[in-house]
Amino acid sequence: MITHPEKVLFPDDGITKGELASYYESVASLIVPHIRSRPLTMERYPAGIGKKGFWQKDVSKGFPEWLERVEVPKKNGTVHHPLVTNTRTLLWVTNQNTITPHVWVSRAPTLHYPDVCVFDLDPPDDEQPDVLRAAALALRDLLKELGLRSWVKTSGSKGFHIVLSLDGKSRTDDVARFAHTVGAMLVKRDPQHLTQKLSKADRRGRILVDTGRNGYGATFAAAYAVRAKRGAPVSAPCTWAEIEGGTVGPQTFTLRMMADRIATVGDLWSDIRRRRRALRAAIEKLSQL
Repeated sequence: MITHPEKVLFPDDGITKGELASYYESVASLIVPHIRSRPLTMERYPAGIGKKGFWQKDVSKGFPEWLERVEVPKKNGTVHHPLVTNTRTLLWVTNQNTITPHVWVSRAPTLHYPDVCVFDLDPPDDEQPDVLRAAALALRDLLKELGLRSWVKTSGSKGFHIVLSLDGKSRTDDVARFAHTVGAMLVKRDPQHLTQKLSKADRRGRILVDTGRNGYGATFAAAYAVRAKRGAPVSAPCTWAEIEGGTVGPQTFTLRMMADRIATVGDLWSDIRRRRRALRAAIEKLSQL
């Protein structure tokens, strides 16, 4: 049950908590397989996005007994992350005024063995869409050189997320190291437009090739997640043809557009788990480039 469905969470668009919940319920069959059993962090906005929100990881107290959780060690204690396993838990998360569910690259119980690798292309602004598009395609082509197929989605923010599907046999540190090395090679090929410098001052207007999403405990916005921004943009799977043609940008798809989008294209990531790959051969090829 959704409490206070009339609450307005997106004041400029009139999108209520009830409408947000209806969206998540409508895409549950798509989003749940992508986030099932991944430790989840809730980006919550109890007063809507016009007010300051907060991120919440721990659900150790005051939460329903039926809610599945995973205990994760942290300094001086543990964190009990919620796990989305079905529509009921997805709607419970939404009922906490969670606009964006952020998830790990691994799933419980094998938290040290990621089954996806994420590259986040983060431009300083949206004024150079051609440069961003070229960077995404260059990354796709580099990964293809390594024998790896990649999937892409809009971030719902400023950039694109490029994702690899892994067999879950490589440890977190190895995956993170691989991703960083790929990012470094991509930057080396186009240092004018790309960087791995985390400081905005050091980026000097270049696109950040962010591979930090692959560290233990790091998160990324889930596929089909709504972002806490005006217009309620969605982090939506798209095709490489759409990127090549320039018909899709980071915030092209919104909550109110997704029903028609899904009716037209379905789940563009439906085969991602069936096409999992090992990293060993790719790591060997990377050392030869």
